[in-house]
Amino acid sequence: MKVGRLSLAGEVLVPQLLMAESMFARMRGLLGRSGLPAGTAMLLRPCSSIHMVGMQFSLDVIFLDRKLKVTRVVRALRPLRFACGGRGAYSAIEMESGAFDLESVSVGSQLEVFF
Repeated sequence: MKVGRLSLAGEVLVPQLLMAESMFARMRGLLGRSGLPAGTAMLLRPCSSIHMVGMQFSLDVIFLDRKLKVTRVVRALRPLRFACGGRGAYSAIEMESGAFDLESVSVGSQLEVFF
């Protein structure tokens, strides 16, 4: 699995970003985990919606279009819930709820991913 980092305007938001691009990796996602290591999130691509069936912890989710522009930010998505990224969503970044400061991230923000 590829490992990179996520930035906004040159500032690193997520120092360790795991990428799940294969169908199996996306289907597995974070299922079966009790949490993520500090500073870690997962990028699912392609992915325009997520479900929380079988999850053991809440997530903050950032949905992005193909150019990495934010289409939706969902905070504290609890297990057994569902979220859709909205029009143009192509990928999703999942992180443990409250693990990162997302105050500067909003719809329209341009993010950068480095691998």
